[in-house]
Amino acid sequence: MEHEWNANQPIYRQLRGRIVEMILDHVLEEGDPLPSVRNVAAEYRVNPLTVLKAYQQLADDNIVEKRRGLGMFVNAGARQLLFEAERQRFLAEEWPAISVTIERLGLTPADLLAASRSKEQ
Repeated sequence: MEHEWNANQPIYRQLRGRIVEMILDHVLEEGDPLPSVRNVAAEYRVNPLTVLKAYQQLADDNIVEKRRGLGMFVNAGARQLLFEAERQRFLAEEWPAISVTIERLGLTPADLLAASRSKEQ
């Protein structure tokens, strides 16, 4: 996980987002344990309650489960659930602004595809 925080969003939401990214990117697989609250708090120099709040949101969303005495673990089906939710969030929240910019700049699908290909190389 990265160590820099965005001042425009609560840290617990940013922590949650980083865990979501780790699951979507296969860094954390279904059944894997999340890093302990204490370790994350110490590594990122945040309050353990902040980490706990992020983890609790993931548990409330059925992304992770608490196993008493063992910690938090990624649930089966979590990646697919997150994939669908993040896809919908992107289309609802981010895509409209991107679409407006594409239209404003007169970019074509060929322009976008070429830019995407040059980024991969």
